[in-house]
Amino acid sequence: MSLNFGKREDGDWIEARGQVHRLLADGEDEGESHQRFVVTLPGGQTLLIAHNTDIAGRIPVGLADRVTFRGLYVYNDSGGVVHFTHRDPHGREAGGWVEFRGKRYA
Repeated sequence: MSLNFGKREDGDWIEARGQVHRLLADGEDEGESHQRFVVTLPGGQTLLIAHNTDIAGRIPVGLADRVTFRGLYVYNDSGGVVHFTHRDPHGREAGGWVEFRGKRYA
């Protein structure tokens, strides 16, 4: 799916690829640990990836690494956040993932 970031669309599943632009400190959301990093998409758009490490494990990414991902997009003033980049532990959704160096973290 191609999002029109200028229209502030969110709540949709997206699949994209990008280059790791910035590594951030881990954070917590609802008591679960999240690995956070910013990717730059081919068109220049930046997105924060919030990857649940309690469910899917840590991804050994570094600056300038390339990743492909699937997750839920949520708009914010900085460009947006992609979360749910892991399997659905309840089995209700297809879930998301991050691929890095031939391995899928889900």
